Amino acid sequence: MKKLFISVSLILIGLSALAQEWGVVNISVCNLRDTPTYSAEMVSQALLGTPVHILQTGGSYNWPQVQTPDTYTGWVHKDAITVMDYAAYHAWNVAPKVVVTALTGIVHKEASRQSATVSDVVAGDMLRYLGKRGNYFKVAFPDGRTGYLSRKLAKEEDDWRQGISLSPEAILETAQSMLGFPYLWAGMSPKGMDCSGFVRTVLFMHDLILPRDAGPQSKVGERITDMTQLQPADLVFFGRWKEDGTAGISHVGFYLGGGRFIHSLGLVKIGSFVPQDACYDAYNTGRYLFGTRFLPYIGTDPQIQTTLSNPYYAE
Repeated sequence: MKKLFISVSLILIGLSALAQEWGVVNISVCNLRDTPTYSAEMVSQALLGTPVHILQTGGSYNWPQVQTPDTYTGWVHKDAITVMDYAAYHAWNVAPKVVVTALTGIVHKEASRQSATVSDVVAGDMLRYLGKRGNYFKVAFPDGRTGYLSRKLAKEEDDWRQGISLSPEAILETAQSMLGFPYLWAGMSPKGMDCSGFVRTVLFMHDLILPRDAGPQSKVGERITDMTQLQPADLVFFGRWKEDGTAGISHVGFYLGGGRFIHSLGLVKIGSFVPQDACYDAYNTGRYLFGTRFLPYIGTDPQIQTTLSNPYYAE
């Protein structure tokens, strides 16, 4: 009888672990790696508050493999996410949130700048809204930690949505607010970003979710083959044409207008297709392929999503 009880208990424990197929990112920026170890190559990142699906574990529960809302997969350390059953995961998704709008900030233990640090935060991070105390939001992390975030650094989710502008000017203002920020392979936050991660980071601050990499990003919206027809905030793509006539895309940025573009290569910077410009970029001009226009296709192109339409956030 004792052996049967132990066997049944082990089965129940196993079923409980298998039932926990969901999670939420628990730190400001979570690194996704191509194998379950810290020394593995980083393949992407996910922000605090991002809902993820847990696909499997890497030999132990220290390294779950997750899939992010842009369908990217990678291995993360267990401390970077909070594993949840579906009820808790759904409760997190529907709970009122605070969205970080400043590029960086600190959550404090108490409603004071002199108070101890609970965590850093970056633009796009989402925390659970628990109320206000003076000039601070009281917030909760997915793992239950609580703290206080200056109201100058964030907005309540509903206010954030109402204030979002999808104008080219607003998107490019966000992009230029990151000038000089460092390039980081697979990075997707103000702490560092690669070229497509820069595009994703900027657009997520306007509640837009595009594919993660430059190649899939080039298939969104309408292709613009004539450079003279480019408009501000169009995406511009670089690489080489292959022998079969397809584009080998290796780089992306935003078109600023007037022959200039902003991109992340070494650091976030402005380049130009115009030889007379001080910022003329001969290298990227030589490998320019085409542009794409995505803004008119919000709501009609299924590859352009928001946190209201993406199924991970809706679950």
